[in-house]
Amino acid sequence: MKIDRHKKDPRFKIAEKEAWIGIGLVLFNFIWWYGFAYGMGSGPAEEYTYIFGLPAWFFYSCVAGFLIMVVLVTAAVRFLFKEVPFEDRSEGGDSE
Repeated sequence: MKIDRHKKDPRFKIAEKEAWIGIGLVLFNFIWWYGFAYGMGSGPAEEYTYIFGLPAWFFYSCVAGFLIMVVLVTAAVRFLFKEVPFEDRSEGGDSE
């Protein structure tokens, strides 16, 4: 029965943990983007401040947010994710 095998296979526990990390990163990215884009960008355009010629709300939400996400995703992959074999060794396949 496949359901029982999935519960016993440790790869599924690892995959679930890594999926939750990915969901957390996506939520952080959205909150960061939304907070700066609509928090700082909701005022009149005449009152905007500029960074490198871009409105500050755009710079923080899109440029800085992208750079922060690159660092966070790289750190998550390097330190939190594990390499897991795709082959199912329990079904008698070729093992090298």
